[in-house]
Parts: sequence; structure tokens; C-alpha cells
Amino acid sequence: MVLAPRVYLLSPARTSSVRAQQLLESASPLGVALRSREGAAIGEVFAYLSSLYFRGKLAYASRFGAAELSTPGALVITPGHGLCRPSTRVRAADLIAMGQIDVDAENPEFVQPLLRDAGRLLKSAPDDTGFVLLGSIATPKYVEPLLSVLGERLLFPQEFVGRGDMSRGGLLLRAAREAAQLAYVPVHSTVRNGPRARSIHAQ
Repeated sequence: MVLAPRVYLLSPARTSSVRAQQLLESASPLGVALRSREGAAIGEVFAYLSSLYFRGKLAYASRFGAAELSTPGALVITPGHGLCRPSTRVRAADLIAMGQIDVDAENPEFVQPLLRDAGRLLKSAPDDTGFVLLGSIATPKYVEPLLSVLGERLLFPQEFVGRGDMSRGGLLLRAAREAAQLAYVPVHSTVRNGPRARSIHAQ
């Protein structure tokens, strides 16, 4: 059986955290790269900030993303920059600027770039592509903007329900390692009709 192609949308790490400030001042290779002219890959930066959870999302999306599509198999939701490839280079000033933008469905600075890129993604992907959100559906901060563009084609892993950040990260890493793709359900119906979804608290 041939599976429909998937594009994975990775929820962002917190860019205004103490850990973000530590990275900005760090003498580690990642911190040095972030402060350099070339910058550091945003996937690596967010993996540092969010630890196991984002590492799991990145590994899973890299393993199962539809690389043969004209669109990338994995895209990271970013404050103020819409959807970016994990390989996109960011500098210290970019990370600081992201930390000043509220990730909120009512904030145009966050929402407008996300809507723009989601619209481009929808136009460029084949009609049978599913867009899988690897993140929480408990709050509307990025769910509502994405739903307004992607509609019923926005999915999320059913196994996420009732799990916290660390559990999800471990689940995704195991699934990627074992090449065992998770089951997906539409966000649209779960948000509206799935009371258990409200127990999910991860970002």
C-alpha cells in the first residue's frame, strides 16, 4: 500500500527562555555558530532549546517526511518567520527577535507570516498531501491559523493524546528509529469534538 505524502509541521521551541539566553552566551559550537555571520540551523537551535521533545519531532519528520515532493518534508513554525526548513540559518539577532514575538493566534506578527507560508505550502503540495502537526492542539496559537488554511488536511498523531512533552519526544524517537509511523487523525474534528484533546499541555 502506498501511503499519502506527508509534510510535518514542527511546533516551535520557546525562544524567550532562560535556556535561550544561555545559548546566546554559550561557548559551545552551537552558541558560537549562532553568533557568527553564517548563523546556525534553526532545527539545531530549537533542538537545544526544547531538548528531547524537539529532537524527537525533528528525527521523526526527517524519517517520514515526503522528500520527493517539491515542498520539504519538514517545516518549523517560527515566531515572525512563518514556516522554515530545519536547515534555515539563524543568527543571534534572529533568535532575540523571535523571543520578542508572542506566539498567539491574535498576534499579527506571528500569524501573518504563518498564514502566508501555509498558503504557499498548500498550493505547492499535491492534492493528497497530509500536513501533520507535531505539537499541541490544546491551544489555538498555531492550530487556528493552520486550520484556516489547511482545513481537514491538517492532522496530528493520535498517540499524542494524554502524553506530556518528554513522553512525546521519546515516542517520536522510537518511532523514527523503528521506522514505525504513527496513526494520524484530523485536527479539525479533534479540536471541535475531542474533549480529551484539552488534556494535552505540550507546546
